[in-house]
Amino acid sequence: MGDDELAEIRKRRMAQLQQQAVDQQGMQAELERQQQQKAQIQMILMQILEPDARERLNTIKLTKPEFAAAIEQQLVLLAQSGRLRQKITDAQFKELLRQLAPAKRDYTITRK
Repeated sequence: MGDDELAEIRKRRMAQLQQQAVDQQGMQAELERQQQQKAQIQMILMQILEPDARERLNTIKLTKPEFAAAIEQQLVLLAQSGRLRQKITDAQFKELLRQLAPAKRDYTITRK
């Protein structure tokens, strides 16, 4: 291996390391942005949900995270549009869940 080949290998390796550093910084910035967004959503939910309703939402989040995220987004949109005049109680939240929940299918099995 000549000095020219060794210098070329070092140059390529240095470029790879620099690209990895840039990629890592971009990923970290994206994570920070997502964390800030989650924190903002939580602050809005604390303002518009009573403690019982917030507890129910957290329970739903444990069992059905996608459904809970959709509900959170709906609540944030309602709050930002100014359509909420007061905090949502647990009973109101249950009714909202009934409206948003997908219809369940009933299956009957008959044996012959």
